[in-house]
Amino acid sequence: MTIKKYIYSGAVIAAALFSSCSYPKTVHIPGWDSFSGDKAIEQKVDSVLSLMTLDEKIGQMNQYSANFAATGELAENQSAEYLKKGMIGSTFNAFGADYVRMLQEQNMKHSRLKIPMLFAADVIHGLETTFPIPLAEACSWDLDIMEQTARAAAEEATASGVAWNFAPMIDISQDPRWGRVIEGAGEDVYLGSLVARARVRGFQGISDYNDLSDNNTLIACAKHFIAYGAGQAGRDYHTTDMSEHRLHETYFPPFQAAIDEGVGTFMTAFNDLNGVPCTGNKYLYSDILRDSWKFKGMVVTDYTAITELIPHGYAKDAKQAAQLSLDAGIDMDMISEAFVTHLKELVEEGSILESQIDVAVARILEMKFLLGLFDDPYKYCDAEREKEVLMKPEFMELAHKAAQGSIVLLKNENNILPIKKEKAKRVALIGPFIDERESLNGEWAMKGDRSKSVTVREGLEAKYNNTRVKFSYAKGTDLPLIDRSTEKVSTVNVPNKKGFAKAVKAAKNSDVVLVAMGENYHWSGEAASRSEITLPGNQRELLKELKKTGKPIVLVLFNGRPLDLSWEAENVDAIVEAWYPGIKAGDAVADIIAGDYNPSAKLVMTFPRNVGQVPIYYNMKNTGRPFNDDAPADYRSNYIDVENTPLYPFGHGLSYTNYKYSNLKLSSAEFSKGGSINVSIDVTNNGNYDGEEVVQLYIQDIVASVTRPVKELKGFEKVALKKGETKTVEFTIDESTIEFLDSNIKPTVEAGDFNVWVSTSSSDESNHKTFSFK
Repeated sequence: MTIKKYIYSGAVIAAALFSSCSYPKTVHIPGWDSFSGDKAIEQKVDSVLSLMTLDEKIGQMNQYSANFAATGELAENQSAEYLKKGMIGSTFNAFGADYVRMLQEQNMKHSRLKIPMLFAADVIHGLETTFPIPLAEACSWDLDIMEQTARAAAEEATASGVAWNFAPMIDISQDPRWGRVIEGAGEDVYLGSLVARARVRGFQGISDYNDLSDNNTLIACAKHFIAYGAGQAGRDYHTTDMSEHRLHETYFPPFQAAIDEGVGTFMTAFNDLNGVPCTGNKYLYSDILRDSWKFKGMVVTDYTAITELIPHGYAKDAKQAAQLSLDAGIDMDMISEAFVTHLKELVEEGSILESQIDVAVARILEMKFLLGLFDDPYKYCDAEREKEVLMKPEFMELAHKAAQGSIVLLKNENNILPIKKEKAKRVALIGPFIDERESLNGEWAMKGDRSKSVTVREGLEAKYNNTRVKFSYAKGTDLPLIDRSTEKVSTVNVPNKKGFAKAVKAAKNSDVVLVAMGENYHWSGEAASRSEITLPGNQRELLKELKKTGKPIVLVLFNGRPLDLSWEAENVDAIVEAWYPGIKAGDAVADIIAGDYNPSAKLVMTFPRNVGQVPIYYNMKNTGRPFNDDAPADYRSNYIDVENTPLYPFGHGLSYTNYKYSNLKLSSAEFSKGGSINVSIDVTNNGNYDGEEVVQLYIQDIVASVTRPVKELKGFEKVALKKGETKTVEFTIDESTIEFLDSNIKPTVEAGDFNVWVSTSSSDESNHKTFSFK
């Protein structure tokens, strides 16, 4: 009898390992559906799996943070002990070609079957070249840019040893109190689904699964499944309770879109869903993800999510949590050790089947084969490529371009902006973000060097060098910081007012006051929920003092969520929402202020008038007693102390030029099954600047068997227009445009009448028509 020679190079197992009667066989794993569908890879997976002990299989389902080795020697900790047994399948947060090579060498030294380790990380919006936060990038409505920045992030990540990215986050987010809105594409399911596809394309960089074997591609991860962004009260990790209809219509589609784009992995959400924690939710992973959507990739938990089933009150201990998670369809355990500690015992007592483990391990092994790690475990450890790729000029230019396109002009009264370089102006630069550098990259900066980010002052001084514009400076106040060092609720320092007088003096001696304010980067992101979403600390108080000077005020904001700007919107002259723009922040802001770039971004999340309106989003349902101008105020669905309308609606964003919409036409007033209607409108740039306008298509199904939103985004086009130029923008409405889920959660199209708007924002109703589906 002879030992089978395995197809993959570098992993031919010596016959001495099997000198007894145990010979490797191809096992044809029951229940495993290959992600790639490649028979050769299936055979490789089967062959390796047939050689593995139960302990080795379970080890592949075990993921750790990279703390088990530092200088080539194993540390004295639990993870190092599992590594010595060949029982770590994946590691996250290890960066650098040389460091990852060292860790992989340790793994290959201790793995009996020489199974390579898979290195992962949260490369959310760049590795060393930091791009704008995803929420900001989505405001560009530029899918090409989003794909390009994701591709650049993947290039840098793979050059630094990372082959698996825990991104994109594609949770629909309608509550700005939730800090993780920073990572997503906002509140709209249509736009969110398109952004999901663009970012998956960029991260994975493939047109075919075989391309994953290139050394500049990685596996993307759609997260967090599901409804993580709908946590009650805007609190991170909090419970989520919603109808099945809303789940399918609002929260599922971006994840379905990611699957359509070929995403390789999913990550579980921390929250429970209608009483069942997502990480133990068989309905989500078996019924929906596998059976309904036919997803064949790998599922990893979020950080310690399996053992969190215990405080959820869903599992009595880690052993039961491990069983519930495996039964639900989870393949890999991120750091909780529940699988590696308890699965063998569960198999031995008959509570789970080894075949369940085989399926999970097959999915993990397949990803490693697709990435080419069995052929070369060190393919992502090229130090020379790392030097060439990180922060290369093309990526820095892309970061600059992405930042320009993500900055939203919220208000510009009396055209105070731009501040033209040829006009003599004394400009007072005031506020804690004038010289702030640390926060510009946002919370998920990864390896982005915060000391290299361009500040507002640096950007403006370079922009206005040798011009007639002159600056003076006064910080005014500090950013409040969060103290997370205690076990109690985080405390916040309250900055004093000692700098107010100097700031007011600088304002009085200026022609224009430019104030840069916002949130320290720790105030937005994971575990950064807020009950109040005004400017933190005493920043608004400083603005009130500056207002008394009577000088025009330009407010530039740096933050990771929509804020309550009710006072600011009423009292300052211009508001520029810069978000966290990344490494080229100051340069991009200076381009906007000077008018060298005409702002074109539009909001993808609604800004409320106050936190009491939250959650507030444009595509709400109507009520039996809607409040409108034609109805009496009493006994209507309205507040008695604030308007129903948002401060700044979804789709809002100003420009330095004016766009006129005219000549809205429908090719027909009706269509029927198999038909369509062409919608066209003329858009004219009748201002003094070249610019780009995001033309938005909304519809409303007026009467349906399930109540429909007052408006739904169904199309958009970003159009470049030179001053004086007119372009005709066209959209097509067909059955897919008006399809919705009926009361049985089935896609349907119903006869009836529809409103259609082509507009500059969700609140603009000036260009409106109706049509019918027969």
